[in-house]
Amino acid sequence: MRLYDFCYILIQVWALFYLVFSFRSQLPWVTCDNTWNTANCKGLQISDSVPTNLTANQTMLTNTTSAATEFWERRMLGMSAGIEELGSVRWELVLCLLASWVFTYFSIWKGVKSSAKVAYFTATFPYVMLLILLIRGLTLPGAWDGIYYYLYPDLKGLANLEVWIEAGSQICFSYGLTSGTLGVLSSYNEYKNNCYNDCFWLCLLNSGTSFVAGFVVFSVLGFMAQKQGVTVDAVAESGPGLAFIAYPQATAMIPFPQLWTVCFFLMLIFLCIDSHFVAAECFIAAISDLFPKVLRKPGRHEIFVLIICSSFFLIHLILVTEGGIYIFQLLDYYGCTRAFHYFTALSQCLALAWGFGADRIINIIEDMTGQRPSVFFKVCWRYIIPLLSLTSFILYLVDYTHLRINDRYVYPDWAYTLGWTMTLSSILMVPLWAAGQMCFTAGTFRQRLSVLLHPVEDPVSQRRKMEEDGLHVELRTSGETT
Repeated sequence: MRLYDFCYILIQVWALFYLVFSFRSQLPWVTCDNTWNTANCKGLQISDSVPTNLTANQTMLTNTTSAATEFWERRMLGMSAGIEELGSVRWELVLCLLASWVFTYFSIWKGVKSSAKVAYFTATFPYVMLLILLIRGLTLPGAWDGIYYYLYPDLKGLANLEVWIEAGSQICFSYGLTSGTLGVLSSYNEYKNNCYNDCFWLCLLNSGTSFVAGFVVFSVLGFMAQKQGVTVDAVAESGPGLAFIAYPQATAMIPFPQLWTVCFFLMLIFLCIDSHFVAAECFIAAISDLFPKVLRKPGRHEIFVLIICSSFFLIHLILVTEGGIYIFQLLDYYGCTRAFHYFTALSQCLALAWGFGADRIINIIEDMTGQRPSVFFKVCWRYIIPLLSLTSFILYLVDYTHLRINDRYVYPDWAYTLGWTMTLSSILMVPLWAAGQMCFTAGTFRQRLSVLLHPVEDPVSQRRKMEEDGLHVELRTSGETT
């Protein structure tokens, strides 16, 4: 799963490409007089009058291709006809990819200490940009139409189970609940760290940021819809199209468009940087934990990080080919699928709450923080989360549909087979590892199961015993132990 997450560096690559073009006096996704435009291209239309015929305006948009879409598909991506035609490498994107991986390397090459210093800036700067864009968006005419569209619930949509399944998967992805990120990063904390407060602030900041970002995006889309004389749903898009087609179009209509476009893509770049170097740091830390004597010697950590970053740069070259967008969509749909999130959430709850023991977890948290968690958490770990995860996992398999691009392009059968191979490579890792441990553990079936589901000694009792004996507890730092 973590390996598939690395493909999201491509969003940072695209944002960096757009950022460079944002400094031009004439934004290239506004007009149709460029070499890459087709006869079907329609430039950005701005109407200062009150729209009178919404249907006609939306029909006109449907029958043509916007300049922003052609810049996205023809200028930057150079999209081929399908995944079967990878085509040539887009060298401008290669340079952006190289810059992204170089920045990642120097952010994590010294371990968590160096990445923490980088995070002080990269984690706070996007909030400054977000605040600037929010204030500007709310002052635009038509902004409240977009906000109403954003906040007003679609009751038919809420009745659709697929919406809730997607929402749950997004929570798992956004919070890093099932990818191992939180477990790796928390291992750097001191034992007495208040993990309860950390979880509270993580949820509040994560969801709060997403909620505020919705106001930033939809206020500008409401302005864009009013200027084009269409409804908001006609300009709103999902997936990469929202950030790289709809929003750049909207900012192009605002006075001083270069300023707002630069602010938006700088914000997007730093958000991607944060997510990516954390993913890379967690992957490297996990490998280092398996071979600490080899990889944690002085100088070897930096070399190992360089090998990882260089290797994935070469692997990701396939994503910046003319057919790279099809591979990226395949990785996003199958490699980081909802099935993985729900199956892993179910496995974690079964292993911790039922195997390790919910009461043990509560005792450990009480020993760490000095306060005993509510019984509500125990009910969630043992019953609510496993039931919801299992139900969502089954519904995903029942309602599964093949991936399509813009409802037009259908992948060949071998691509769908490759996609399910990626999905199974993440899901089957848990039961295969468990089966392997059962095979190599001595004793009867019940004895082996009992041994594997319980720690050798209760962690709290073990820690207290070490403290009584005057021993220190080892904590991982950036490649060393103290």
